[in-house]
Amino acid sequence: MSLPIRISPSILAADFAKLGQDVRDVATAGADWIHLDVMDGHFAPNISFGPDVIKSLRPYTTATFDCHLMIAPADPYLEAFAKAGCDIITVHAEAGPHLHRSLQTIRALGKKAGVSLNPATPESVIEYVLDTVDLVLVMTVNPGFGGQKFVEATAEKIRRIRAMIGDRPIELEVDGGIAPDTIAIAAAAGANVFVAGSAIFKAGSIEGYRNAISQLRAAAESGVK
Repeated sequence: MSLPIRISPSILAADFAKLGQDVRDVATAGADWIHLDVMDGHFAPNISFGPDVIKSLRPYTTATFDCHLMIAPADPYLEAFAKAGCDIITVHAEAGPHLHRSLQTIRALGKKAGVSLNPATPESVIEYVLDTVDLVLVMTVNPGFGGQKFVEATAEKIRRIRAMIGDRPIELEVDGGIAPDTIAIAAAAGANVFVAGSAIFKAGSIEGYRNAISQLRAAAESGVK
């Protein structure tokens, strides 16, 4: 199944002093989704923001809120993130012992469910939950910090996961080191959703965001031709 290319800017690279404005601007500039990297300083070696910040951002755009929970445990907080306005909630396969239950809970809250894998985690761990997810997120860097270099060995992993997905209508997202020179690699491997932080927000203006998003989209499209 062919799914559209989507660009999901990570607000981790935005200006936190004007976060609402940056979210509005990047959506106006053509972002398909808004990527929300939630880190707890435990599962990922950084602390970002929680559901209250997401709730405060929700009025700034109608764009899909693509929430990536890099927290452990995740289950006690799923309802809070759902109520905050997240549209997709992604949990890590490594973050808890009951992955299937976590995904079922997200769907029961009326949200789309995603599962994420760190670079060193084999794709086999998600084989038995593919019928319970709407999205698979492949980390192409180790989680925790923006601006890292794309781990090229993950390209084959993306390819294998695309084969596992088959004809299921599951989005395949990549996060980490995504820039014009790497997005084509990920797209050629089968990804259709691309998280980019500094590659977009370093532009610092609506017009800059628009140019960056257009450049990324064109590079991704070149990868799937």
